[in-house]
Amino acid sequence: MQNFLRILTRAFALGFASLACSHAQVAITHSFLACGGQTRIVDGTGKTAWTYPHATRDGYVLPSGNLLLTLSKSKDYPGGGVVEVTRDGTKLFEWKGTQAEVNTAQAVDGNRIMVTEAGPKPRLLELDRTGKIVLEFPLSCQLTNHHMQSRMARKLPNGNYLVPQLHDKVVREYSPKGDIVWEVKTPNWPFTAIRLANGNTLINCTYGHVSIEVDKAGKTVWQVDNSSFDKPLIKDACGGQRLPNGNTVIACYGIGADRTKMIEVTPEKKVVWSFVEATGPGVHHFQILDTNGKPLEGPVMK
Repeated sequence: MQNFLRILTRAFALGFASLACSHAQVAITHSFLACGGQTRIVDGTGKTAWTYPHATRDGYVLPSGNLLLTLSKSKDYPGGGVVEVTRDGTKLFEWKGTQAEVNTAQAVDGNRIMVTEAGPKPRLLELDRTGKIVLEFPLSCQLTNHHMQSRMARKLPNGNYLVPQLHDKVVREYSPKGDIVWEVKTPNWPFTAIRLANGNTLINCTYGHVSIEVDKAGKTVWQVDNSSFDKPLIKDACGGQRLPNGNTVIACYGIGADRTKMIEVTPEKKVVWSFVEATGPGVHHFQILDTNGKPLEGPVMK
């Protein structure tokens, strides 16, 4: 009887171990919006499911399913621009930039759209749905290189604005009056600045090929870069997103080793998902839409 119980116990243990192993080996998939030289939605199999015929710098899939896109400058948009479009490409909103380029757009409270514009008078503004400016203040940054003035600004729940300022190597938090209420110096050009629920800020630094998390005092409390891997997967760390599970997704705009365009890393810096593609441009910014077919819940931390 004792031998039988030992055999039975071992069988159960092996069964549970096998089940755990099988569960651990389930591949992670994501569908996502990709912005850059190609604007598209990629499904969980890696296939392009939707495209928009214009290069973009930033973008969101809104709760309605429409897309808010920050357009790169072109013949039709010499100063860049912002559009909201349906999946069939119908424009519901359009605003054309007036200076060098528009770098970001975000839907915010009050049915407004927050925009940053680079040029001789760099600024942050909020627009109503008619395109009327309802809030505006100048950004405090260098004026010699318009392209390197700012990137992915975001309005915070407290009503302030978080603005990465590339050439100045600083991330600044502005009040609605334009006052600087917080800032942190960065080791390289900051592209994204994401205020996390714990008050820390996640920052991707482009040619530093690094993603850092800093606390309220500006101290780096987490960092991932190519020294964390056996090959240089990160090249030009542009877009970023913190997922509800605590993992971080990083866009490799310059395309990393093995033509890696995006990676997902755990807090322990283990790569658990990557987007690799043999052709096409890198991903400038993105929005992860689901994991294994399940839509992400909570605020979009990008």
